[in-house]
Amino acid sequence: MSEGLLAAYEAQLPAFEGLREAAVAHTARLIAEAGLNIHHVTGRVKKRPSLEDKLRRKPGRYASLSDVTDLVAVRVITYFESDVGLVSRLLEEHHTLDWDNSIDKSMMHDPDRFGYMGVHYVVEVTPQTPDLSAYAGSKFEVQIRSILQHAWAEIEHDLGYKNREAIPREVQRRFYRLAGLLEMADEEFMALHRLSRDYAETLPQRVQEAPDSVFIDAASMTHLLAAPPVRDLDAEVARSLNVPLLTGWNDPERPQRLAKLLHYVGVHSVGGLHKELRRWRAEVVRLASVLMPQLRVAWTPAGGARPGTSVVHYALLRACMNPALNPHEIVMLLDMRGVLSSEQLVQAVQGAYAQISAAQAPHKLQSGGSARADDEARAPAGLQAGLTDD
Repeated sequence: MSEGLLAAYEAQLPAFEGLREAAVAHTARLIAEAGLNIHHVTGRVKKRPSLEDKLRRKPGRYASLSDVTDLVAVRVITYFESDVGLVSRLLEEHHTLDWDNSIDKSMMHDPDRFGYMGVHYVVEVTPQTPDLSAYAGSKFEVQIRSILQHAWAEIEHDLGYKNREAIPREVQRRFYRLAGLLEMADEEFMALHRLSRDYAETLPQRVQEAPDSVFIDAASMTHLLAAPPVRDLDAEVARSLNVPLLTGWNDPERPQRLAKLLHYVGVHSVGGLHKELRRWRAEVVRLASVLMPQLRVAWTPAGGARPGTSVVHYALLRACMNPALNPHEIVMLLDMRGVLSSEQLVQAVQGAYAQISAAQAPHKLQSGGSARADDEARAPAGLQAGLTDD
């Protein structure tokens, strides 16, 4: 019997491999269209030695090759345990499932046991299954796990502990204690995810009601780039240069870079940033209108002024006012290396600052212009100090 099944397996192997590729693509598309953010989707065809071992361990159980429901398997790895349920429901809604051979291990656990709790569904392909109608009558397994469940399952498998009885008694306690820690970690990651989501959702109200209590970070900076006064000052800078403000600019790392930049120059709260931008609005626009035409090679390819340009020029203004700040550090934080050398950028900023300083009463730029008490006059010595110290 086994030899006949193995011969049938070899004959149908190309079809199994085709089903694997189609099933992976279909499952990935289904998840993407549902808007779910997961880690990855992969697939495999059971190897001959694994099939031989399965047939040897369970003699007489498989009358035909179609009875082996995991010859083709798709593995979905989610970031969080809660997403395992979302993917499971998605499969239930869009497929005919072989419930007799499907397993939800989270429903089988004893309450005092820990360990791998993934979901295995066996999908029955029908002529109506999108993308898979050519394989109607076939079956494939879908394994759904969180990253930590996947880590547990892989380690458990490598250790050879496929069931409770396989674990030596002297290591059982530590084995299940580790499993419990992984489950707790999974729950904590979900809690962190919920906190981050709730934080982003409440930001607009908190910024409006208590801006001094909102810390500058990537999430708050993302919100600030689309709200006044940053957005309005960005627009004013763009008008002074007669270029568009690129409100749809796609740079997911920019909010984080700007947050680090503000921390470096001593601004840590949204309220503090609002006060500084209102106080130095005119000087920020003047510095940008003088500096940016000198650095066209650095920004012209983008086609306009990027969101947060006012924050960048405020930080440069602060660097000019405070000799303790290293302008080369600002260049690094802005990730501008490679466009021009650090020395070229610093010299351009120094020259632009000297130009706007000479065009107005010196004391206006050189008194009370910092977020800290020691940021007084001595401009543009700060930039010069940065050049000599680097």
